[in-house]
Amino acid sequence: MELVYKVCWIFLLPLLCLGIQQRPPELMFIAGPLTDELVSNLNVQSSPPREAALHSGEAQSEFLCHLPSLSSLTPYFTQLHASGATHFKVFLPWTRILPEGNAKRPNTTNVICYRQLLSTLIAADLKPILILHHKRLPKFLSTPLALRKSATFVDLFVEYADFCFWSFDGFVDTWLTFSDLHETMEGLSHGDTLAPPFQTLAAAHEKAYQIYHQKYSSEGKRNGVEWGGEVSLSLDVNEDGLMPPGSFLTSILVMYFISETSYREYISDSLDFLSLSLPYNCKKEAAFQKMVAELQLATMNVEVLLFSLKFHECSEQENLFAVLASIFNAIHKDQIFAIGYDVTDFMDNSFTEAARPYTENRAIQLKPEKEFSSDISSYQTIWEKFANQSESERDSFLHDVFPSGFLWGTSTGSFQVEGGWAEDGKGESIWDQFGHQGHAHMNQTADIACDSYRKIDYDVYLLRGLQPKIYKFSLSWPRIFPTGNKDSLNTQGVDYYNKLIDSLLDSDVEPMITLFHWDLPQALQDLGGWQNESIISAFVDYASFCFATFGDRVKYWITFHEPWVISYAGYGTAQHPPGIADPGEASYQVAHVLLKAHAEAWHVYNNLYRPQQHGKVGIVLNSDWAEPKSPDSLEDIRAAERYLHFMLGWFAHPIFVNGDYPDILKSQIQQKNQQCSTPIAKLPEFSDAEKLMVNGTADFFGLSHYTSRLINASLNLTCTPSYENIGGFSQHVDPSWPQTAAPWLYVVPWGLRRLLHFVSQEYTGTRIPIYIAGNGAPAADGDHFINDTARLDYYRLYINEALKAIKLDSINVQSYVARSLIDGFEGSSGYKQKFGLHHVDFENANRQRTPKESAYFFSTVIENNGFPSKVAKKVLQPLQKNVFITPKLLSLPASEVPSKAKVIWEKFSNQTVFERDMYFYGTFSEDFLWGASTSAYQIEGGWDADGKGPSIWDNFTHIPGNINNNDTGDIACDSYNKLDEDLYLLRALRVNSYRFSLSWPRIFPNGRNDSINSHGIYYYNQLIDGLLARNITPMVTLYHWDLPQALQDIGGWENPVLIDLFDNFADFCFQTFGDRVKFWITFNEPLAIASLGYDSAVFPPNVKDDPGYAPYKVTHTIVKAHARAYHTYDQKYRESQKGVISLSLNIDWVEPKALNDPRNVEAADRFLQFMAGWFAHPIFKNGDYPEAMKWTVGNRSELQKLPSSRLPVFTEEEKEYIRGTADVFCLNYYTSNIVSHKTTRLNPFSYENDQELGSEKDSSWPTSALSSMRAVPWGLRRLLNWIKEEYGNPPIYITENGVGIKTTSDVDDTSRIFYYKTHIDEALKAYKLDGVNLRGYVAWSFMDAFEWLNGYDPRFGLHEVDFTNPNRPRTPKRSAIYYSEIIRQNGIPQPEEDDFLYGEFPENFSWSVSSAAYQIEGAWRADGKGLSIWDQFAHTPLKISSDENGDVACNSYNKMESDLAILKDLKVTHYRFSVSWPRVLPDGTTQYVNEAGLRYYERLIDGLLEANIQPQVTMYHWDLPQALQNIGGWENETIIQRFKEYAEVLFQRLGEKVKFWITLNEPYVIANLGHGYGVSAPGEIAGLLTLWSFAGVVLWKTKRQ
Repeated sequence: MELVYKVCWIFLLPLLCLGIQQRPPELMFIAGPLTDELVSNLNVQSSPPREAALHSGEAQSEFLCHLPSLSSLTPYFTQLHASGATHFKVFLPWTRILPEGNAKRPNTTNVICYRQLLSTLIAADLKPILILHHKRLPKFLSTPLALRKSATFVDLFVEYADFCFWSFDGFVDTWLTFSDLHETMEGLSHGDTLAPPFQTLAAAHEKAYQIYHQKYSSEGKRNGVEWGGEVSLSLDVNEDGLMPPGSFLTSILVMYFISETSYREYISDSLDFLSLSLPYNCKKEAAFQKMVAELQLATMNVEVLLFSLKFHECSEQENLFAVLASIFNAIHKDQIFAIGYDVTDFMDNSFTEAARPYTENRAIQLKPEKEFSSDISSYQTIWEKFANQSESERDSFLHDVFPSGFLWGTSTGSFQVEGGWAEDGKGESIWDQFGHQGHAHMNQTADIACDSYRKIDYDVYLLRGLQPKIYKFSLSWPRIFPTGNKDSLNTQGVDYYNKLIDSLLDSDVEPMITLFHWDLPQALQDLGGWQNESIISAFVDYASFCFATFGDRVKYWITFHEPWVISYAGYGTAQHPPGIADPGEASYQVAHVLLKAHAEAWHVYNNLYRPQQHGKVGIVLNSDWAEPKSPDSLEDIRAAERYLHFMLGWFAHPIFVNGDYPDILKSQIQQKNQQCSTPIAKLPEFSDAEKLMVNGTADFFGLSHYTSRLINASLNLTCTPSYENIGGFSQHVDPSWPQTAAPWLYVVPWGLRRLLHFVSQEYTGTRIPIYIAGNGAPAADGDHFINDTARLDYYRLYINEALKAIKLDSINVQSYVARSLIDGFEGSSGYKQKFGLHHVDFENANRQRTPKESAYFFSTVIENNGFPSKVAKKVLQPLQKNVFITPKLLSLPASEVPSKAKVIWEKFSNQTVFERDMYFYGTFSEDFLWGASTSAYQIEGGWDADGKGPSIWDNFTHIPGNINNNDTGDIACDSYNKLDEDLYLLRALRVNSYRFSLSWPRIFPNGRNDSINSHGIYYYNQLIDGLLARNITPMVTLYHWDLPQALQDIGGWENPVLIDLFDNFADFCFQTFGDRVKFWITFNEPLAIASLGYDSAVFPPNVKDDPGYAPYKVTHTIVKAHARAYHTYDQKYRESQKGVISLSLNIDWVEPKALNDPRNVEAADRFLQFMAGWFAHPIFKNGDYPEAMKWTVGNRSELQKLPSSRLPVFTEEEKEYIRGTADVFCLNYYTSNIVSHKTTRLNPFSYENDQELGSEKDSSWPTSALSSMRAVPWGLRRLLNWIKEEYGNPPIYITENGVGIKTTSDVDDTSRIFYYKTHIDEALKAYKLDGVNLRGYVAWSFMDAFEWLNGYDPRFGLHEVDFTNPNRPRTPKRSAIYYSEIIRQNGIPQPEEDDFLYGEFPENFSWSVSSAAYQIEGAWRADGKGLSIWDQFAHTPLKISSDENGDVACNSYNKMESDLAILKDLKVTHYRFSVSWPRVLPDGTTQYVNEAGLRYYERLIDGLLEANIQPQVTMYHWDLPQALQNIGGWENETIIQRFKEYAEVLFQRLGEKVKFWITLNEPYVIANLGHGYGVSAPGEIAGLLTLWSFAGVVLWKTKRQ
């Protein structure tokens, strides 16, 4: 009987005798620490120890961290555990971990060593207790100045503690910050004098405690109480009592003013338990009794760990066990709750004989360890727990939330989504070959799949909308290493994954990377694949490369995704590639290799990367839940358990239990082989070393689960190798279980809870977290691809079962990953089964992605962190500070006639088109507002839902013929019912503002405040709160044209009573929403209300009978209504709500047709005043209409023989009231016009004729869906400049800008991208170059919508809406992706590749200029020069533009001195020129050498050298002697010899002075343009390809010779 078991019974017996019913689930019996003497004895080959003992921790590192030492400790630790020890003390040496005290520069070797030590302890079933610091301070803290330079002791210790928590997380759950405090405090007293030592230590401990529990402590339950890892510090108790003067606890009491409450708070807030070092003097038993009494008072029912027991003055003759019994009887009699004891002193065999008489006389004898264990397996325990559940109890829905920090995610697999199967150097995978061999549904392949290789931005866009915390995706091994080996690195593949990872992190999504998701490089499969053990090293190399390359940003790694599928489907049933059907041998061999590859990869990360990267590595195992088909059958119960071990335990048991396969698996295979005449299965064996290597190689348990099975012990099994025959079971399903589109997948949600329970009990406990890494169900190809409500139930019920496992069963589940982000290639099913949260249109080359209902549902679950019984009010993000706080605008005088527009025209009139359209790079201010916009009638629908009243647009659109295609806004985008969808895509878009309008009749159905509709208010509250929860600023328009019909019935805007009614509506909105809305717009485009509703009368209210008066009368009312609402806000709400208020004006830019014609200039300015000044002038200037309007309308009224102007007049009081009623200038811009003066008709009266102008568009301006809206981006810059000059540079917000495209689908809307790109760039120019006070840009529109008279034909949206689908699905367009990137960059920063690099070239760098003989020399027949082909070509009519030629050119032949002077001034070091072949050899041959020509070049070279300029001579720059062309030129191979002879002449005569020669200049041009297209001399075009190719070959041969 082991000695420590006897000691344990001494400790346990008082608990039983005193009637204590509960104790910690694992009472701690603590051994250790190691001593040098012990390690030396265990490893005699090691060098002698430097110090006598290892209690200090300082000698451990160098002595322990020899591999033989660590391996030799395993038997010792195993024996300790067998003797009853449960825990082991490990003292960390601070200086060995962080030699400089800097966590960024750890000693990696020592960190790895201690991780190995901890792994060795855990493998022996000993739990480490890690002590961060013991006794002496590190040397880098020992000098008086050390702690004063930059950081205090507290800072340095907390940095060290944080590093240790990271580095050893997963190995340790009991931590002590300090032990031997007295010695540590002595060291502090010589260092940091700013605080008492005890206070410094207390602060250091407390901060470390807080960091641990905030960042590292995993949750679980202990005695039914939430519990995680624990932190304390070791307090010394001496013989004078627990708290003598100067002790730590005494100091704490003093520090907290001797307050029991404060002391208790310190204990509860900073210590998870009390750790005490307890002395016992055998000669002073009375002192001990006193100490125990003090202990009872001090601990205050806190758990106590007796970390160290030291005996003094106890002779060997004394019975220590009797002493122990009395000690712990006393402890428990005083109700001190001890959770653990130091048993170190009882490990010495010398005590064994002394203890035997005492233990032999005890009434209760210890039983062997096995007798304490139950014969009931984990599976049976769990099955029995749930077997008697009623169906209603089983299926009850739990309303609760997941733990804080829960990891929500979604997933994909590389071969399922990436496509690009052979692009950019990617190697072939086994799945590529599988698809190309026609094994998938309808011969489909993954060649393109979802095209994610090209669509990172699309996928990340969807992820931003979904808002998961993690995205699980896999790396394609053959994309990184095309042949599978590290020497075949494909950098383009690495670039792709780097971009993906960076994009995810930029969108606050954590990458979770799977190294292998089934797509093995075909090159490795050709060598045997996973059946060949040599693949292990290839995988480890690949894994190591990935860790090194991506691990600085990736903290979650999965080695293999569902290795059971690889082994079973790839090598057992041949359903997957490589298509090997060998379930009895290959399948088990592959699993064996996969396990070893996983373990080696884990160790590589653990040893080489974890200390710096602090990541986690695990594996994802798939498993069904198994229920016995006959609950009363013991055989079926055992078969179900066997099923789980064959599916899950096959891989989980080696990794999470003992490094070996489950006994059930081994015995079943052995039994089956014995039953058959020949073995039908061959299970490989792990060596002892391999078991040790495999065991414990996972930081988390990744679990994929989809469905469950009913299992029975089949009696009809044969000796044919198969999964079921070998396992001795058969699979069934309950016919009541709902089936999905996958024939293997039935909906059995409660199976997940039971499986999680099994995993926890069998494999993980509370230490290792479980990540649900795959769960989902497919919809069929023919199902409704968006409205996947059946899948909503699947997700809802399965997620809820995970919640039950956490909340009701205390299972440590920390993640849920939904399969999958998008539809993908599903193996042999091809694209038939749709697992995606987002639909992918595989019929469309663009592979457009559309969120499904399940995506919106899952996003809501993530947002709520589960299923709260009552959805809490959303956490509203504070608005960016001071964004909208603007000084009151200055009072400005009336506009001049013409206005400041003339200044703008003059400023930009001299721009060339190139200058005007030149692209500009830059960014906006940090607080710039980026948004998208909509309006109520255009998107909401629900025209009569929930009590909404009719608007004038409802009535107008219901009259046939009023709207294109008789479209209405009755449903529109159905945003009234699709709030979650809109918020989802707004978050994805990255906007920080959203402009929308309130529907007046939805809030006040009859337009008056006596008809408040609570449903409408609820909708807008939900929208506003949802925006703020996503950090999106609401920009709210009060009126966007949808007047309540009830108010139109009393005259609408022609009736001044609407001023009061609008103010009532505005007041109500300010009061109801203003606590959250800080940006108000009273009216959108009042010009459209007045002119389109009352002049042209094409808009409702369609008033046609008074076009000369009504528009002005309506505007008069609107301007006053705006001013009234402004003053209401200003007086009642601004002080508390601190918002801004304005109105949005639509303004076109205008150019006078002729700037030198004053009448055209005045007409263009009049256009601006009638369009913009009509509203802006009263509000931003002087409270009155612009002079240009008053003058023109007044004069025309007089000509029309009217008694007064048709333009109403403001009283002085009204002017003062209106002036200054806007805080910012809001602008809607779409197009520009060219204007000229026009004498218009006096009758009939109309606003349009009053302007006296004609307007037109430039036909070169790009068109759009609306003929009146051609794209003129530069007009925006000029308009912004005009507002700056005209209105004193107020803060400007572009509240609408966009383009309509007429098409049924425009997802790939490159023309819209160009529109946004050019317009935003012009806005950027105005901001950066012109000093315009631009504060925001809002794109029109967020999504396709009802576009007024045009119905749904023109599409302005960043998101496409399918109006033919009742569900109104929204699909991001390419422009949405582009715009989100503009927002991310806050403008258009210069690309890195275009950044200007400052620096110098090497000292010997050559600076040169160049010329060519024919282009500059002239003198085409001078001094015996022969004709060249360019002489002939240039003298041929119609060959050269303007009939120019090179006869004289620059006359350089006669102006050598001038050329040399220019070269000297340029200070070049070299001059490249060409020699004219016909000037040297007139007929191209050496029969006659023209000395005059040669002397010209000799003089030129001499002149260059005299000027210290080196000649660079081109022998042939296209001017072939015509004599050689006459005999075929470059098409005659004899020219090769002629060129060689010509070159020899030059080398002989000039070579002594020329050191840089070029044979041929641009031979491609000679062959292509001269002999191909014929646009260059000699102009040959016959036999295009032949001549071109032949000439090219000859030139190539010439150059070689």
